[in-house]
Amino acid sequence: MRLIVTLILLLFIAAGVVLGALNADLIGYDLGFTRVELPKGAALLLALVIGWLLGGLTAWLGVSTKHRRLRRRGPAGADKAKTSSAGV
Repeated sequence: MRLIVTLILLLFIAAGVVLGALNADLIGYDLGFTRVELPKGAALLLALVIGWLLGGLTAWLGVSTKHRRLRRRGPAGADKAKTSSAGV
């Protein structure tokens, strides 16, 4: 399993290097309070990382909110939630 994960990781690293090499032109972003110039590949990678982090944060907050709700209900609420999700 580790070999597969390592190979997939190396594949994505190689794709990122190729993407960065093919998109080396600088593009400017005006953020209102500052102006930033980044290569296209770096801007795309930055957008991908920000999206990944925001998606992970959203998923984590959703799961932790559900767990808090179940803890407040107590053992009876947790049992009811387990039986209702087991039928799905």
